[in-house]
Amino acid sequence: MRPQTLPILSLVLAIAAPSAVAGTFATKQRQNGRVAAAWKTHQADVRETFRAAAAAWPPQGVFVRAFKAEGAIELWAAPEEGERLVRVKTFPICAASGVLGPKRQAGDGQVPEGFYAVDRFNPWSSYHLSLGLDYPNAVDRARAAGRSPGGDIFIHGSCVTIGCLPITDEPVEWLYVALVMARDAGQRRVPVHVFPCRFEAASCQTALAAAGEADAELPPFWEAIRVGYDAFVATGEVPRTKATEAGYTITPR
Repeated sequence: MRPQTLPILSLVLAIAAPSAVAGTFATKQRQNGRVAAAWKTHQADVRETFRAAAAAWPPQGVFVRAFKAEGAIELWAAPEEGERLVRVKTFPICAASGVLGPKRQAGDGQVPEGFYAVDRFNPWSSYHLSLGLDYPNAVDRARAAGRSPGGDIFIHGSCVTIGCLPITDEPVEWLYVALVMARDAGQRRVPVHVFPCRFEAASCQTALAAAGEADAELPPFWEAIRVGYDAFVATGEVPRTKATEAGYTITPR
């Protein structure tokens, strides 16, 4: 019996280990007063909204899509059953700067377009709470052609912007809490796809055609990122994306 003690003990510890560290990220975030208040206000509603959408709980496979022309940010998540992600909530973008088309350089006021991920949770933001995007990527740096591509692109509170995505304070609290919960549950990367508009809409195609006539670089870029848009619509799963100096490589799942 004695030789079995260590393997059994190891098995017990292995099973218990995840719970021993679970909650670390959320605990650290809630040490900030703004996050603690947001958590108290929104935690229950976040949970019930996920459950009402038939999304997995705790949150898994969280995914964000943003549409500039429509002024909307969508939160998607893995379902309780099946493979297609479900839409959990939509947030209006309350202010915008720039025009349709990607960000080209620092100071141009443009909101980026392309494939990114949340790389910062900022509870000390000047705009209440903010979620940073990993802009610029290799595509953005290549487009800047030696100029500074800029940076510090956030989804944030308040209702002012120069190149970011503001959704006011209470909505950003809700989204922030949801993404903290997803991170706390083990999701290390939250993808964020930013599009000029909903490509299948007639109004979108009209706007893109007009912009493309003025700038010949735009139509090929939009065709490239539409591959990722269409892949998600078709499969309900976030496609794999890779940014290089030559452009995006997109692989549907």
